[in-house]
Amino acid sequence: MLLKVTFLGTSGTVPSPNRNPSAILIQFEGTRLLFDCGEGTQRQMMLAKTGFKIDSVFITHLHTDHFIGIFGLIETMSLNERTERLRVFVPEEEVEFVKTLFKMFGYHNLNYPIEVHGLRDGDEIDFGKFKILAFKTDHIVPSLGYALIERDRPGKFDRAKAEALGIPPGPLYSKLVRGEAVEINGRVITPDMVVGPKRKGRKIVYTGDTRPTDRIVEIAKDADLLIHDSSFTSDLMDWAIQTKHSTAREAAKVAKKANVRQLVLTHISARYSKDVSPLLREAKEVFENVVVAEDFMTIDIRYRD
Repeated sequence: MLLKVTFLGTSGTVPSPNRNPSAILIQFEGTRLLFDCGEGTQRQMMLAKTGFKIDSVFITHLHTDHFIGIFGLIETMSLNERTERLRVFVPEEEVEFVKTLFKMFGYHNLNYPIEVHGLRDGDEIDFGKFKILAFKTDHIVPSLGYALIERDRPGKFDRAKAEALGIPPGPLYSKLVRGEAVEINGRVITPDMVVGPKRKGRKIVYTGDTRPTDRIVEIAKDADLLIHDSSFTSDLMDWAIQTKHSTAREAAKVAKKANVRQLVLTHISARYSKDVSPLLREAKEVFENVVVAEDFMTIDIRYRD
C-alpha cells in the first residue's frame, strides 16, 4: 500500500529562495493529508503536481509560517468547485479563534463545508487502515505534533500448511487471513494454524516546532520516519531554548533514543540556506540515517518485511 511523504515547505520562520514555509503532504493510498500550510503552499502543490484534493489539514500551531497559507488554499479549492467537506484540525486552545477567522473570511458560505476540530494530547482520528495521533509538543504557543500510525496487518498466510491440512484454494483462505476459523471435513482449522503473527504497520511522526521532549521519544518509538524540527546547530543552543526550537544534534538524540528507522531534519533556518552541511554533520555524529529535507523531496515508506 502506498505511503508517500512530499515536503512542500521546509524553511524556518523566514523563507529562502529555495525553501517555502512549512507544509508536508502525506498520501496513504487514496487519502491525502496536509500537515501545516505555510504561505504559498498552494503554489508549491502546483509545482509538485500534487493537485488540491486534500482530505484533512492538521496544523501544529498557529504561527503564520505554519498556518497562513490555508486561506488561499481554501479559496482555490472553492474555485475548483470542491464539494467534499474539509476538516481542519488545530490545538484545542485555538479552535474558537480559527472558527472566527474562517467566519470573517466568509468561509461558511463556500460550496463545500469546512469543519474545525480541536485536538489534545493523545487524541486520535480514525482513517480506517491508519490513524492520526496528536501529541503535545513544547513550543511558545499551544502546539501539537502528529503521528500517522498504520493498523497492524494480518500475518503471512502459509499456503503450504493450508494445502497440507486439505484446505482448498479460494474463499476459505481469505476467511482465515481475516481471523475466522473454517471447518474442513468436520475438523476446525483456526487461523493460527496457517497464518503467522500480525505484522506491524508503518509509522510517520512529525513534530512541528518544538524543543525535544520525552513525549516525542515515546510517540516516535520504532517509527519508520521521524520528521523533526532542526532549526539550528548547537552553537545556537541558547537561541533554540529561547525560541523553543531544536538543534540538529538534539533531533538526532531523539531519533536515537526512539530507535527510528530514518530521521529527516526540517524547519531549516535561513542562515543555512546556502549550506546545510553543518546541520547534517552534527546530526550524523549521533544518528547515521539522517537527511536534511528539501522542498519537493519525496519519500516512499516501504514495509520492513
